[in-house]
Amino acid sequence: MSTTSHHVPDRLQSSLQRRLKSWESLLLVVAVAIFLANSFASPYFLNAWNLSDATFNFTEKAMIAFAMALLIISGEIDLSVASIIALASTAMGAAVQFGADTPTLVAVGLGVGLLAGAFNGFLVTGLGLPSIVVTIGTMSLFRGIAYIVLGDQAYRGYPESFAFFGQGYVWWVISFEFVLFAIVAVIYGVVLHKTNFGRAIFAIGNNPTGALFSGIRVSRVKFILFLLTGLMAGVAAICLTSRLGSTRPSIAVGWELEVVTMVVLGGVNILGGSGSIPGVVIAAFVMGLVTFGLGLLNVPGIVMSIVIGALLISVIALPRLWSYWRRG
Repeated sequence: MSTTSHHVPDRLQSSLQRRLKSWESLLLVVAVAIFLANSFASPYFLNAWNLSDATFNFTEKAMIAFAMALLIISGEIDLSVASIIALASTAMGAAVQFGADTPTLVAVGLGVGLLAGAFNGFLVTGLGLPSIVVTIGTMSLFRGIAYIVLGDQAYRGYPESFAFFGQGYVWWVISFEFVLFAIVAVIYGVVLHKTNFGRAIFAIGNNPTGALFSGIRVSRVKFILFLLTGLMAGVAAICLTSRLGSTRPSIAVGWELEVVTMVVLGGVNILGGSGSIPGVVIAAFVMGLVTFGLGLLNVPGIVMSIVIGALLISVIALPRLWSYWRRG
């Protein structure tokens, strides 16, 4: 009796220590530090409306990052997500020229996202091609189609009701996009961490052959993940197009880099097999705070992309350096 009473607190203590030592805890500390630094650096930072605006810096990218996290954990990657946004946005713009209403536009955006995801998924799981090569190809293909259709023109004239997705507020300073981001985060968190499908994703990422022999339909799971990634790019296209109120072929250029950075910064192993949705959520806030803070200080966009590139390299290098240091 006395031994069990000793063991339970020990076990709780060790799980608490594990949590405190986790990557997510470290990220949380970084997020708080950046928040404090921003509030000292700019007098405008702590304004509620400004903070609400800051969420637009990451909500659309983060929604894609949740699906991308599952894909990367399974050992694949999709670098065409930003080009899917361009393609979906162009399709919605074309639909507007034919007098499409808001529900139709949403259906077009989601449909194009799903089709693009299915195309990637078929090439990778159906033909057995490497996802990095396939999605670099479709990245050029999808964006190229947008450029052929639009050239240097832009689609405008979206219906007024369509503006709600990217500009609407649900309550006070809480935007519709932020609410959608929170709902999507919960759904993906439950799928990855609480379902058999989530367990299958981890199994595939750790050992695809072993997963296949244990009865997991590896190709089907991966195909679904490509579909989800395409679908989330479609959702992001709807929000972004609605927020900008127009479509250009250069929409969302460079977003694939930021989405992958968000996923890897969130603690997802770029080689697959491990990661968590809470980590990606915190990483989204960190990146949003960094870009918003730099924006308030009038730092030019090119410097922001240098920061994001450096962040990606250091996040991938840190675990390696850490393990060398511990062995040394």
